[in-house]
Amino acid sequence: MKYSKSLLKQYLTDASWSKQLQDEFNQEYFSRLETFLSRERNVKTIFPREELVFAALNTTPLSEVKVVILGQDPYHKAGQANGLAFSVPSGIKMPPSLRNIFKEIQYDLGVSSTTSGDLTRIAKQGVLLLNTCLTVEEGKAGAHAKKGWERFTDKTIELLSENRENLVFLLWGNHARGKRNLIDTEKHVVFEAPHPSPLSAYSGFFGCKHFSKTNTYLTQIGEDEIDWALS
Repeated sequence: MKYSKSLLKQYLTDASWSKQLQDEFNQEYFSRLETFLSRERNVKTIFPREELVFAALNTTPLSEVKVVILGQDPYHKAGQANGLAFSVPSGIKMPPSLRNIFKEIQYDLGVSSTTSGDLTRIAKQGVLLLNTCLTVEEGKAGAHAKKGWERFTDKTIELLSENRENLVFLLWGNHARGKRNLIDTEKHVVFEAPHPSPLSAYSGFFGCKHFSKTNTYLTQIGEDEIDWALS
């Protein structure tokens, strides 16, 4: 059975993604997800705000994606989640994983580190910063896991794999690596490493050089490099 009503889809404003994902909004699982989120927002604090839930897709249109970085779920502390994986708004203290990402960028590319954790500028260059779960309850990491978001974002990854060529997928940590089976590795490049969390960064994330490797590949296929430095 399909359901035609979706309130969340109004926040997916990018036409390219909206067209490709329309069928997902009409599925029963997405109706159940919206019912769950509506109930949760009535009694709990949920991040990010509704208008930011699809920020990653709205910021990086389907046709402009060159690189995909997969996160797990949004930050669960007040003021942190802005709809882009690993990113926080300007003026918000960087979480440890994001600090480690910038440490690796600095080590890998020799660029100066930044005081801003807002990755919007990177996303606008074609880096899709996609969490596999797009909402979370305040103070409870993973609270919205297995509620339907994973099916939606798996479809997003599959659409990229099927409809685009020569993308770079950066899979950090076991959760992201588990999505490798959704990617056609004959058409795309996949780089894997441990998660940038302080618990695992020293096990192989530091020194992975994914940022220079990505730029080298993009140059080889005639694409512009990503300017990973934030000023």
